[in-house]
Amino acid sequence: MKLVFSTNNNHKLKEVQEMLPNSIQLVSLKDINCTEDVAETETTLQGNAALKANFITQNFQLDSFADDTGLEVASLNGKPGVYSARFAGEPSNAEKNMEKLLNEMTNFSDRSAQFRTVICLNLDGNQYFFEGICKGSILTEKQGIEGFGYDPIFQPEGFQQSFAEMNSEEKNKISHRGLAIEKLVAFLTNYVY
Repeated sequence: MKLVFSTNNNHKLKEVQEMLPNSIQLVSLKDINCTEDVAETETTLQGNAALKANFITQNFQLDSFADDTGLEVASLNGKPGVYSARFAGEPSNAEKNMEKLLNEMTNFSDRSAQFRTVICLNLDGNQYFFEGICKGSILTEKQGIEGFGYDPIFQPEGFQQSFAEMNSEEKNKISHRGLAIEKLVAFLTNYVY
């Protein structure tokens, strides 16, 4: 089975490819010559994921899936949420996003947060959604060099390291994206066999 993963993020592509069974061939936007960057104009993670998956299905007539992820911080009423990638403005910049978040949290003792990923899968004319949540807290400073986005300042519940101090295998087992992809993989495995 060939599936287009509607992303230009090579980190995400690599993470997901490592989790899929060999029977599912992951195809990137580059592989299908899609140079269009679909603007995430929806106000929910589910809406943005559907927007990106639908673009591929409608314009390339291919089965596809897309995800959207948000970091939801309790003290900030769920912000940055759907605006996580561009929290500090356009163009998206992980360093500036982390800096802004750490600054906004200076006076909060409650540092609890969660990463939430929603995947939209368009397959054989039907649409399916999968969600993964990883609870944790926001550190007071960056730790580690692995991963991307907010990984250096997010410490998952039950762990002493940030996401950025874990290798991709460790992170995939517990991450929001990993959990959502697990649900997607389970669904696809049952669908195929």
